[in-house]
Amino acid sequence: MINEIKFNKDELIKGFTDIKNVANLNIMKCYRYVLNKSLLKNYGNFIMLFIFLLYLMCINIFRFRSYVMLKKEIYNIYKALKNLKQEKKIIKKKKGFKRKKRNLKKNQKKEEINNNNQLIQFQNFFNDNNYNNNNFIQITSNNEDISKKVILGINNDKNQNHETILEFKDFELNSMDYEEAIKSDKRSYVQYYISLLKNNHLFIFSFFPFNDFNSRIIKMFLFFFFFGLNLVVNALFFTEGTLHKIYQDEGHFNFLYQIPQIIYSSLISGIINILIKYLALSQDSIIKLKQEKNKEKFDEKYKELLRDLKIKFIAFFIVTFLLLSFFWYYITCFCGIYINTQSHLIKDTIFSFIVSFIYPFGFCLIPGIFRIYALKDENKRRNLLYKFSLILNTILN
Repeated sequence: MINEIKFNKDELIKGFTDIKNVANLNIMKCYRYVLNKSLLKNYGNFIMLFIFLLYLMCINIFRFRSYVMLKKEIYNIYKALKNLKQEKKIIKKKKGFKRKKRNLKKNQKKEEINNNNQLIQFQNFFNDNNYNNNNFIQITSNNEDISKKVILGINNDKNQNHETILEFKDFELNSMDYEEAIKSDKRSYVQYYISLLKNNHLFIFSFFPFNDFNSRIIKMFLFFFFFGLNLVVNALFFTEGTLHKIYQDEGHFNFLYQIPQIIYSSLISGIINILIKYLALSQDSIIKLKQEKNKEKFDEKYKELLRDLKIKFIAFFIVTFLLLSFFWYYITCFCGIYINTQSHLIKDTIFSFIVSFIYPFGFCLIPGIFRIYALKDENKRRNLLYKFSLILNTILN
């Protein structure tokens, strides 16, 4: 079989340099011919119009609901980190306060009334998070028992709430450094495998609800957007030259002739995929806020995050609008000209799209083999294996 392959160097070079021969761009000049024909039999036109409708729905739902919920979640993280920082300061200051002795023989009723008033005052202090150091010193120094009660009671409730908000998600654990992962990541191989599927399998990522830092409506829209992208890329490299070559080769698949098309289609799909995910997904940016160590710049980072996300989302909807407009125009022209071939194109795209859902189930099995084995070493000597698992995880993304 290998000996039968005929290598034509000139033909291969021409395949890379002659874009018209690789990509079927000339059909975009035939819009008048397409519009003069009935669009009712143009299946590609209806598919792209449906995706456009989903795009408009996505904009409205995101603007009036999802974006508000996302900003609220970011604020809760910001507030939890801020309050946690303040409480640490309070506890630190409390240790340096001088404790005064009290007269235990005073009237118990007056003392109980005074204690209750101080407890209410202390509770309001913690709830409002607006405090003055002098007032705080006066409250805590007057009654040691109440200060202990509040610190151990109300403050613990707040810490518990903060810990719930700030607890590590699966995708945060997946990207940790080796030493930090040994301390924090106690998941089994199966749990890690499921976390990879949640984040890397397009269908699961888009439609199965799980707690991450991305807009759910945008994730659902991305599923249909990438289907439209696959449809266009398949059509883009479906040329008359391809059909003629298949005829010349008597129906046999000429791999060397297909190399330029495979490379160009992979590059186009990969670049658009990376760009769209960067603009659409907010998860990585929010994680950076949680990992910010310079607390002095914490307020600035919070405002910067909101500003950057706003810019990214606006850019996302503008870029997707332009791309969808091109997708609709190109697919409508293609299906209008190759009217007898459009059904084959759509079937091939659906088939390849479904096939792309299968390989993550197998590929996601590999990173966990190295990761879990590396994390079981208490002496921390398997750092290279752990880094290799991170590389595999990055390839999945």
